[in-house]
Amino acid sequence: MEEDPSRGSPGYQPVDTANERTAETGRSPSSIGRRGYLRSVAALAGGTALAGCSTFARDDDGDTSTVDGDRARDLAERFAPTLYFDEEEKWFPTDPRPYETEQDGETVVDGFAAFDGYTERFKRSGAPPSPTVFYHAVEYDDSPLAVVQFWYYSAFDQFTTNFHWHDWEVLHVFVDTDSGDPQLYVASSHSGRVPNNEFLDPEPDRVPRILSELGSHSSALSVNDVVDQFQRFSVEDTFADITNSAIEGLEDVANIPVAYGLPRDEGSRLPYLVPELDGEPIYDHERLPSVDRDDLVADELTIRSFADLTSPPSDLPERATGLLFQAAGRDGDADVEYDLVPSAELEHITDFAGPQLGFEFAVPDFAEDAIASHITTSGVPWEQPRYDEPADDISEPNHRAALADRYDVIGEPPAINTVVATVAEAITNDQAPDGEGITTAALSVESVALLESEPEAVPTFSGLAVVQDVPDGDHRLTVNGAGVEPHSETVSVGSADGGLTTAGVAGAIPLVSRENSTKLEVDPRGTDDDLTDLAVEDDFAGRIYDAPLEEPDAVYLHRGGAYTTEVRDSADEIGAYRVNPAEQARVRIGEPRTGKAPLAAYLADVAEETSTAVGNVGDGNDDGRSTGGSSGGAENALKGLARALDAVVEAARRAAERADAGDRGGADESLRTVQDRLARVETRLAEASGDLPDDLERANERRLEQLHRRSEQARSAKTL
Repeated sequence: MEEDPSRGSPGYQPVDTANERTAETGRSPSSIGRRGYLRSVAALAGGTALAGCSTFARDDDGDTSTVDGDRARDLAERFAPTLYFDEEEKWFPTDPRPYETEQDGETVVDGFAAFDGYTERFKRSGAPPSPTVFYHAVEYDDSPLAVVQFWYYSAFDQFTTNFHWHDWEVLHVFVDTDSGDPQLYVASSHSGRVPNNEFLDPEPDRVPRILSELGSHSSALSVNDVVDQFQRFSVEDTFADITNSAIEGLEDVANIPVAYGLPRDEGSRLPYLVPELDGEPIYDHERLPSVDRDDLVADELTIRSFADLTSPPSDLPERATGLLFQAAGRDGDADVEYDLVPSAELEHITDFAGPQLGFEFAVPDFAEDAIASHITTSGVPWEQPRYDEPADDISEPNHRAALADRYDVIGEPPAINTVVATVAEAITNDQAPDGEGITTAALSVESVALLESEPEAVPTFSGLAVVQDVPDGDHRLTVNGAGVEPHSETVSVGSADGGLTTAGVAGAIPLVSRENSTKLEVDPRGTDDDLTDLAVEDDFAGRIYDAPLEEPDAVYLHRGGAYTTEVRDSADEIGAYRVNPAEQARVRIGEPRTGKAPLAAYLADVAEETSTAVGNVGDGNDDGRSTGGSSGGAENALKGLARALDAVVEAARRAAERADAGDRGGADESLRTVQDRLARVETRLAEASGDLPDDLERANERRLEQLHRRSEQARSAKTL
C-alpha cells in the first residue's frame, strides 16, 4: 500500500475526543508534484494525504525528459513486472477510467464509484476487471540513465496501519541505455517514512517480480529463484531479495536489512482492520450497494480495532500466493494477463477523491486515551515529483551513492534522520517470584508506530519500527498493536547525532497485553521541582521506560512486575517511588518530588516489602516454596534477615521524616545508619540463602542492589 501515494503523507489526524511454488510458472504514490505543487501544499495543510512517495532532501539531480512512443514501449515490454498476489486479495491492478466523473469542470475518480463499480464488475464476471499496468519512462538529459516506471492502481486499500480509497503502487527500473542493463529496482513500500524495497544491479535477463502485500499492495521484490516468497537474507544458494543496508545502532538487530518486505512471508502476523465511515463499517454504507463483508479482507485476518482484543492474536494465517499477473503477450503460465498502457492516457484526471475513513488508534495520555483517524484521500501520480524525478524515490543512501558514482546526473545522498526501535511484549519472568518481575518476548503480531508530529503511521517488520526522513526536533512516538496497550514517548531527533535516534530504552520498547496491564500516571503539576525526566525500572527486566517529563505522563506496565519509578529534575536531583501494581488497573503518582525525603521513603518501602516476603517464608506462606525453615538454624537465619530489613525500614523512615522537617544533618545521619544496616542485611541474606526459594533469593539480591544505589543517591542529594 502506498500509505498515501505520496511517501510523505500525514497518515493520521488527531481527533479531539473527551477523553513456491519455486519456478517462474509456479503459484501457491509521491510527494508534491511539479504541476500541482501549490495545490498539493494547500491540500496537505488542509488535512489531505498523498500516498507513499518520497520527500527525502537530497543534492540536485539532473533534469529529465519524457521518453515517448516506441522507445518507451520497448522499455516497458522488456521490464514489465510479474505480479504475485495473496490468495485473499480483493483489489487487483485495474484501469480507473471507467469510474471517472466530471466535477466542477475537472475529471476525477470518486472513491465510492470506483470501489462499488469495481466490486460489481468483479462479481459479475468472476475475474479481475480491466487488468492494467500503466508505464511512464523518462531519461536524464546528457546521460545514458533512463527510468521506466510501472504504476498500478487498485480501487481500495485495506491494511493494518491504514486504509484509503484508491491505491497507487510503483516500480522504478533504472536502466543504462548504453549497455541495456538495469541498474536499480525501487519498489514502493508503505509511505515516505518506511524504506522502499530496492535491489542494486539486478540480473539483466530476469524479469522483475513483485510480491504484493494483501490489502495494502506494498511491493516487495522477488529477484532470486524462490519466485513467490520474500527473502530478507541469503539462504543456502539463493541471495536476498533486497540490497538495502542493515540497521545500525541496535546491537541485537545489526544485521537486519532495512526494508519493509512482507512480514507474513517472514513468519510474522498482521491483523487487518475494518474501515469505518461515520462510525459504521464501510460495507454498510448506502453508496456501496455492491460491497458486502466478504468483499473485504477475510474475517480470519481481521479485527474491528486494536482494542477489541485483550491479548495479541496468535492464530492469524500466514501468506499464501494466489493469482499471478503478467504482461499480455509474454510467454509464461499466468492466471491473468494485464494490458500495458502509457500513463499519459490518464493525465487528464486531476484527483482521486473520497471521504476520510477511520479506525481507533489509542495514545496513552494522562487522563484518557486519545483517538486518531486515518487520512484516506489519494494523490495523483503525475503530479508527484518522482513521476519526472524518479531518483526522489530512492530510500537507501548506498543505492543513491552507487548511482551518483556512475552517473553525474544523480546527486549524492543526503543525511537522513531515522528513528528505530525493537518492539516486544512484556511478560512475567519465570525467574522471579509471582508478580515481582517481568521479561520480554517477541510479539505474535506486528505493531504500528506513529510519529504524532507528522503524523504518519508505519508498520513494524520482524518486530522493528523504522521511521525515516524525520525532521530535527522533538517528536512524540506512539507504538500500538492488536491486543496490547499503546506506548508513547518523546524522542529528540537531530542530524548532529549522526541521523539515528533509538527510541525506547537502548532501542527496546516493551508493550503490555491489555489483560495484564496497569496504567501508571505521573503528574508533575503542583510540585515545586522542575522535573525533566521520567524512568521506570523493573526489578528483573531493568529499565523499561525513559523519557522527558514536562507534562502529565502515562505508561502501561505489566501487573506481574515490581517497579521503581524515577523522576529527575533540571538540577539532576533524583526521586524514586515504589510501584507494585498487582491487580490495580491504575496507579497514580501525584506531585512527585526529588531529593532525600522521597528517596528515603522509597528505601523504607522496598525494605519493608522485602521483609514481608522473607517473613512469609518463615511462616510457611510462600505458596509451597518454603524449604521447611520453621525450626533451628533456618528459622534463625530467616528471622535474622527479616529483623535486619526491619531495622533498615526504621532508619529510612526516620531519614524521610527528618528530610521533610528540613533537618539535613539528621537526615544524613539516618541515611548513614541505613547504609550500615544494609551491610548487615547483605550478611544476613548470605546466611539465609539456603533457606530461601531461588526466585525470592534472586529478587532479594535485586532489591538489595536498588537499596544500595538509592541510598547513595539519597546521601548525595542536595535537595531535601
